[in-house]
Amino acid sequence: MSTRRISSVCHVGNIAIGGDNPIRIQSMTTTDTNDTEACVAQAKRIIDAGGELVRLTTQGSREAENMKNISARLKADGYTAPLVADVHFNAHVADVAAQYCEKVRINPGNYVDPARTFKKLEYTDEEYQAELLRIEERLTPFIGICREHKTAVRIGVNHGSLSDRIMSRYGDTPEGIVESCMEFLRIFKKHDFNDVVISIKASNTVVMVQSVRLLVKAMDSEDMHYPLHLGVTEAGEGEDGRIKSAVGIGALLTEGIGDTIRVSLSEEPECEIPVARKMVGSIEECTRLRQQAETSIKDDTITLAIDEADWETLQLKAAMAVGALLIDRKAHELTLQSPHFPDERLVTLADNILQAARIKFTKTEYISCPGCGRTLYNLQDTIARIKKATGHLVGLKIGIMGCIVNGPGEMADADYGYVGAARGKISLYRGKECIEKNIPEEEAVDRLLAFIEADMKN
Repeated sequence: MSTRRISSVCHVGNIAIGGDNPIRIQSMTTTDTNDTEACVAQAKRIIDAGGELVRLTTQGSREAENMKNISARLKADGYTAPLVADVHFNAHVADVAAQYCEKVRINPGNYVDPARTFKKLEYTDEEYQAELLRIEERLTPFIGICREHKTAVRIGVNHGSLSDRIMSRYGDTPEGIVESCMEFLRIFKKHDFNDVVISIKASNTVVMVQSVRLLVKAMDSEDMHYPLHLGVTEAGEGEDGRIKSAVGIGALLTEGIGDTIRVSLSEEPECEIPVARKMVGSIEECTRLRQQAETSIKDDTITLAIDEADWETLQLKAAMAVGALLIDRKAHELTLQSPHFPDERLVTLADNILQAARIKFTKTEYISCPGCGRTLYNLQDTIARIKKATGHLVGLKIGIMGCIVNGPGEMADADYGYVGAARGKISLYRGKECIEKNIPEEEAVDRLLAFIEADMKN
């Protein structure tokens, strides 16, 4: 049995993350942060479902200011779960949000750097160091505000939003992801600010697991022990979203890594909470199952027997138990056994787990974001329309993004992408290349399918 990684404690409002504290479960609203009523109602549903932290997007100062009203309304109604502001592209917004929220998430990839251009840029050593000094100059007042207001910080690195500067030295690699995080951590450590949580996320489970493991080693080498938030970003919806999340998050939980988690599903946010709770509640059993599964490996095949009558729980346990083994390529095939379900259903589940671990692709994969207050169209309806139009295309990967924040970056692993560009407008991508901008939403799914079909003929 693996033991849980020892981390320091981060205080976030009335809860503590890390150390000997329970693994915390959180979600994020999908409502407009300027709409106090909608945000309060959705936050209540998340908390009532068992969520312990609620994150809201703050794309501007207006949204950051309104966090004060949302917090006051929730507290007046007896809801005291900490609120987290999610900030991208605008460091000033983080300064504002830190005055009203229990925690602020900043993304090193776009905290002071402009949006990633996907162009190969060259930096001299002097230019690289000058950028680091610029980051520290901008972070220093933010740290002061957080210290004054007892606000925690989440340093959240996304695979799809590394800065051009990081990309110039490390490329789109786990090493680059980790260094992006460590640059910011060193500044916080230098300023003796310790209420920090780290997250490294990717839609690719292999990249996510490898990067978190590498981060743990890098932190240990520099005597850092910050708590870790785990998640597979853009996991999708339904069974596929649950399996993909369980493969990535479960691989790390069964190694004792993780202090707080979010299961990112393209569904209503309160639907994420019971899934996360099942995963956390299954850690010990799945760690044992992982050990049994490893000893079963023969002829490049894992054989796993699980006596579980609930289908969703079976999915999660199976994916958690074998996730690390498949990600580490200790086997390339999977056989599942259960007395409660027919063999055909178990074969399909095994194929889905293999696909989530990036080993074998047997159907179209949808890399879809969970949505937030930045989302520019009806995400769930659009996913359903795209699935209906493209579900017959075996082995294709299609990214569906509500906005440009992670947009083409998180779709680096996708063949095609559908990204919200403005209200009622969609941009389409082939890989990271935008092939058509600002298409009317009502035409976008048909245009996407037309591009795919044209490429398949060539």
